[in-house]
Amino acid sequence: MIFKPEKCVIPDKRMTPFIDVNEIWTYLRSVSHSDAALVRDVMAKSLAKERLTLKETAALIAADTPELIAEIKQGARELKQRVYGNRIVLFAPLYIGNECTNNCQYCGFRTSNKTAVRKTLTDEEIVKEIEALEDNGQKRLILVYGEHPRYNPEYIAHTVKIAYGVKKGNGEIRRVNINAAPLDIEGFRVVKDAKIGTYQIFQETYHPEAYKWYHLGGKKRDYEWRLTALDRAQEAGIDDVGIGTLFGLYDWRFEVMAMVRHTNHLEACYHVGPHTISFPRIQDAVMENIGRQYIVNDDDFSRLIAILRLAVPYTGLILTARENPSLRREVMEFGVSQIDGGTKLELGSYSQSINEEQDLNREQFKINDSRSLNQIVDELVDNNYLPSFCTACYRKGRTGEHFMEFSVPGFIKRFCTPNAILTFAEYLEDYAPEHTRQTGWETIELNIKTLDDTAFVSELRNRIERIKKGERDLYF
Repeated sequence: MIFKPEKCVIPDKRMTPFIDVNEIWTYLRSVSHSDAALVRDVMAKSLAKERLTLKETAALIAADTPELIAEIKQGARELKQRVYGNRIVLFAPLYIGNECTNNCQYCGFRTSNKTAVRKTLTDEEIVKEIEALEDNGQKRLILVYGEHPRYNPEYIAHTVKIAYGVKKGNGEIRRVNINAAPLDIEGFRVVKDAKIGTYQIFQETYHPEAYKWYHLGGKKRDYEWRLTALDRAQEAGIDDVGIGTLFGLYDWRFEVMAMVRHTNHLEACYHVGPHTISFPRIQDAVMENIGRQYIVNDDDFSRLIAILRLAVPYTGLILTARENPSLRREVMEFGVSQIDGGTKLELGSYSQSINEEQDLNREQFKINDSRSLNQIVDELVDNNYLPSFCTACYRKGRTGEHFMEFSVPGFIKRFCTPNAILTFAEYLEDYAPEHTRQTGWETIELNIKTLDDTAFVSELRNRIERIKKGERDLYF
């Protein structure tokens, strides 16, 4: 990984708003047509694992001929293989509570939705939910909270500690990420002490005027407080942060550029970019009140994911069950490195048999991939991916700036692939039905053959045998 941090100067000043609308549109207009030579030069830089500048990202966005779009996707496919190999990391979202003081026009949790069924899980219900998730083989969770005073830093830390404390059989949660409201620096310190993983905060739209139109009330109406939230997280010592945009609120080209701008702001000021980038699209929600002008179609959506993969080579890209299985299958080829599986959004629905029909009065939005975790594992294996539940880097301290130091050739074979194999072996031993066990072990053997260090392979096989005999949580 070639990383050249820039000096932190205005407008890249810590905890200072950094989005300049005119700057972004100027870059987009400066390369307003397809330029094959420029696109290929930009992709060559990306394949050397260097983050792209705004101007270079704009060049990829301007490439709108079918031929160049295909080249961009192929470049993204090659880059993903170099950086991530064939691993796909799996996780599950767990909604803790949907009480909210905001009034966002695209969200089913909005305060003006009087039909919403409001609920916060009790501690006992949280335990039951996590036990149910562990029974399916999950090891990584993202806890999701509405924006409400009761979901304060102390409460978030409390629920994180509950999640880490639930052990059922061989099941345990080893990584708890957070999707919650922006906090002040002291609040971020409180949740950091609970040993959270990544703290996600999505800007929704980076365009200030559009943001004002969609957010009609509550603390979330403060654009700048939200925009600088992850600066405060970094100041508090949380070096694993996740950014995101809700596509469909404003022009997708602007939003892609803004996320790259956010990335280079974090790099310039803290020497580390976001650990993950998410790109949910607008889905059906109760009382949704937005126009269709900026809705992103499937072609543009897959294209923007490929552009993001090239623009920020080292950053994990997350695609959730908002999208249907076919589209998820497509974009995993050239961009996405993390997906959720077995997702349920209604509070309490992992541990209870709740109405199979989605009830938008009980959910934030509609999901379009309701398959079980094992069904997704089967498909990954069938398509030559290696399912991973790995959390080793976080517990070995390979996070933040240190993670970027490791993002060099050889890292995949030394750490990522072996650790993915070990966590997948656990899944096969503890949770998989027989047909998955058979194909899963074949997948593990194929991936072991890609490793060329004889002594290392011998140690990996030794640890696999230890897993078969009952040991757990072995990693490099």
